[in-house]
Amino acid sequence: MLSHVSPKTEISAKQNLKWLFILRNLMVMGEGMLIILSIYGLNINLPEQQLWLVVLATVAVNLYTSMRLETDEPVTELEIFSQISIDVFAIAALLYLTGGASNPITWVFLLPLIITAIMLPQAYAWYMVILTTSLYTMLIAFNVPLPSIEPHMPDPAPLLHSDIESYQMLQHAHIMNDKSYFSLHMFGMWFGFVFSAGLVAFFVVELARTLKDQERSLAEARENALRDERVIALGTLAASAAHDMGTPLGTIAIVAHELEQEYPSHRYPDLYEKMLIMQQQINRCKETLSVMSASAGEMRAESGSVILVADYLDSVINQWRAHKPAAKLNCVIDPDVAIEAKIIAERTLTHSIINILNNAAEASPVEQGIEFHATWDKSYMTIKIRDFGPGFPSDLVDLAGKHPVVSKKRGLGVGLFLTYSTINRLGGKIQLYNSEPNGACVEITLPLLNTETDNDYS
Repeated sequence: MLSHVSPKTEISAKQNLKWLFILRNLMVMGEGMLIILSIYGLNINLPEQQLWLVVLATVAVNLYTSMRLETDEPVTELEIFSQISIDVFAIAALLYLTGGASNPITWVFLLPLIITAIMLPQAYAWYMVILTTSLYTMLIAFNVPLPSIEPHMPDPAPLLHSDIESYQMLQHAHIMNDKSYFSLHMFGMWFGFVFSAGLVAFFVVELARTLKDQERSLAEARENALRDERVIALGTLAASAAHDMGTPLGTIAIVAHELEQEYPSHRYPDLYEKMLIMQQQINRCKETLSVMSASAGEMRAESGSVILVADYLDSVINQWRAHKPAAKLNCVIDPDVAIEAKIIAERTLTHSIINILNNAAEASPVEQGIEFHATWDKSYMTIKIRDFGPGFPSDLVDLAGKHPVVSKKRGLGVGLFLTYSTINRLGGKIQLYNSEPNGACVEITLPLLNTETDNDYS
């Protein structure tokens, strides 16, 4: 019946098993300290060999758990419940050898129950209640009694007068040992409180933090899924627009070619120059539509090639300058280390960076231009693109990139939304903020290829 309960996620289950491994290490250390303190510090006659065998068995289980954490096989909730049950039986064995239910630290049965309630569904918590309650009940009747610490007082009636003095000394010893027995019980209760408080402060709080991190990851995954749906919808619209615009654009190209022949350059130089500009823009539109059509089904063969970061940045800047020859660009390339870092030059990434450059050039005054700063190390590349315009609107900074903006004012729109989606898909990050005293800055962080990944692509 337990096997029908499905795990929440493989990541959370493995994290829970890791926490069990840590807690079991703490339990082993605590058991060892209590055995040493009881036998050698308080001189209590306990079955030492049997106690250490239980501790060694717990250590062996934890060694198996350590090796299990190194494997990639998913962890199930039934496996976690089995691990906790093993700890319950180990605790029961220790209590059986040390007085059973009369032991002042029988409260430890609550710990596996608390952990089960936190890590596993409610059904498992009730199974743990049945298990711990049954073992606790059995320990009331079946256990190895603790050795008697206080001496038994003899009957003073048959004692002779000469033995009265000995009887008084024995009574004094009885009182002293009774205080020692009471102190031992109080120490057990004190230790139980301190250990429980420490467990709640450390283990339970960390588990709650792990649950919050999982909820945050689920929220981010949900947000990414919604963004991907919008991207797919935009891709479908782009493919449809490319198909619908192909025919009229081809007609315009034919008419422009005929006009070029009817109005030669030697007779109409001004008109001919304008016709060349119009043909260049038509060719650019046709090229863009062809890329959109190809990207709707499958990325082109040259997209995704592995090249040096410096060569890739030169290619991106050259492509942008071809479209914006009049824009002023202050370019700074400053790698942290002199290494030949490589990157996957995806076409969508190139379009994303060019889109940000275009937005920056439109927002910035012509005389000031824009700044392009790139730096990288062995793992990441950081690109900062800054303009000197009015900056991002305060009401759109938090929303930009998360979904398409209806208004196209100040360079914010669908292009930036697609740029966000591309950067996130490649494992990077993008941040927008306003610079002082004026202008806006877009900071992009992209992962680079390490040696192993580079060998896979070569």
